[in-house]
Amino acid sequence: MTAKMKPGQIAEMFRIFHDANPEPKGELYSVNDFTFLVAVVLSAQATDAGVNRATKPLFQHADTPEKMVALGEDGIRDAIKTIGLFRAKAKNVYALSLKLIEKHQSKVPSTREELEALPGVGRKTANVVLNIIFGHHTIGVDTHLFRLGNRMGLAPGKTPLEVETKLLKVIPKEYLRHAHHWLILHGRYICKARKPDCWRCIVSAQCNFKPKTPAP
Repeated sequence: MTAKMKPGQIAEMFRIFHDANPEPKGELYSVNDFTFLVAVVLSAQATDAGVNRATKPLFQHADTPEKMVALGEDGIRDAIKTIGLFRAKAKNVYALSLKLIEKHQSKVPSTREELEALPGVGRKTANVVLNIIFGHHTIGVDTHLFRLGNRMGLAPGKTPLEVETKLLKVIPKEYLRHAHHWLILHGRYICKARKPDCWRCIVSAQCNFKPKTPAP
């Protein structure tokens, strides 16, 4: 079990992340708030690259809730059939588009309660939307963040909610705005699931994971 990181290690790690990438950007394609919400819903148990291949043509035709509803559940399903769980996701995207029209004047709501009341939107999706669209200090714990929280000793926990709660406590406030992105990108490209690339990691000295992976 990895030893817990100390506050000084954590602060230094995020300072390094910030210096290397002051304004990190997500990799999901979107053209507005509505399409970003849809993209995050579609990204569950799927890669961003796979979602983008489907959504780029979809969003050319349906970039508002009204256009998505007009496309219909069948049309949505055809457009996203290359994405995992596409039938259930098409149903959710159609239903959430309808609900945005009926309950929110076609706008993406800015509270967790309203977001989580939308079909297909769970806590993680709500956190991502609140962070990226509205700038809230929220963290969506996906498989990457769950892995990093435990592997690095940053925020060990048995559930995503436990890791999320600990991350919000240990990450210095000045870094919370972008912490979600830094950690996702780090988990996706450096601290990978099967074997982390410790030899090219910019925060290797701060991380408590052992043994470090040597250069190939």
